[in-house]
Amino acid sequence: MATITHLSQRTPTVSVDDLLAGFHPSYRFGEVSFETYRPDPAWPTQAEAVTKLRNFASTIGKSKGGFLSNLFGKKKAEKSGMYLDGGFGVGKTHLLASLWHLAPGRKAFGTFVEYTNLVGALSFRQTVEVLSTYSLVCIDEFELDDPGDTVLMSRLMRELSDAGVKIAATSNTLPGALGEGRFAAVDFQREIKVLSEQFDVHRVDGVDFRHRGLPDAPTPLEDDAIEEYAMARYGEKTYAVDEFAELVAHISKVHPSRYRALLAETDVLVLHNVETITEQAVALRFVVLADRLYDKDVPIVASGKPFSELFTPEMMAGGYQKKYFRAVSRLTALAREAQTGEPGQ
Repeated sequence: MATITHLSQRTPTVSVDDLLAGFHPSYRFGEVSFETYRPDPAWPTQAEAVTKLRNFASTIGKSKGGFLSNLFGKKKAEKSGMYLDGGFGVGKTHLLASLWHLAPGRKAFGTFVEYTNLVGALSFRQTVEVLSTYSLVCIDEFELDDPGDTVLMSRLMRELSDAGVKIAATSNTLPGALGEGRFAAVDFQREIKVLSEQFDVHRVDGVDFRHRGLPDAPTPLEDDAIEEYAMARYGEKTYAVDEFAELVAHISKVHPSRYRALLAETDVLVLHNVETITEQAVALRFVVLADRLYDKDVPIVASGKPFSELFTPEMMAGGYQKKYFRAVSRLTALAREAQTGEPGQ
């Protein structure tokens, strides 16, 4: 029998342990490995990345040393982190998740946004204290939209590195070029320089999804038919059924660190009357929700406007365009999966 819930009526309580338990590769990368990664022979840097990451994995979990060894010992020759640069779709997340699965000890895997949300939920100092006990911290898709967040993450990574934690990150911009042409603040530039010096940088070449454009959004269904359609297609599942406006208003009151818990019992999302989001702060919250929906592979059955019109043209062309592009692409994939049976990619 189908179960109907409403996300707009749920306000999950998440403990510190629950938050940290969510820092692992998503469902899509839950069982990947270096063996399942298929390097393209046309791009040798893909196979080279596997070799480098395997070698890096062998250094994880070694003795961190103490104050005296740090004071009188020899300066470490190796970098404290690995940084994979490359476009969309070249396998960086697969590689990063493979490293996480292989590495020994306590470890964390999350997106840049998830770590900034963790700091917001715990405080900077408590986040440092907790993650300093880990052997590896993986940061997927380092983002550069906000200089404050980037400075925060640079500080976090520097303190974790000083504590002996190994760090691996991915992005689409080399760390030495982070913020180039975007932010001129002296403090920001100084943090970026420190950040770039922490990593052994490896470029992963390949076909870049950014040149493929957004997938075609399916035509939204008639509003009075979407619930019946969803249940006929998916049967006995747990459905979150919400008015779009109510859901948007609700997530504005729920900390993004709780969005994973918000969706914990949701198999299918049914959205009535999707509208264009016009407020940037609300739009950025919805981007985070889209990421969590995609991580969990939740099909979306919706009415109203197609997800290609979810954000204003100004947003899609502005400083956060990478985030909005990703959200539209992911939501569209989940909607296509629900309406056509094509798996979200």
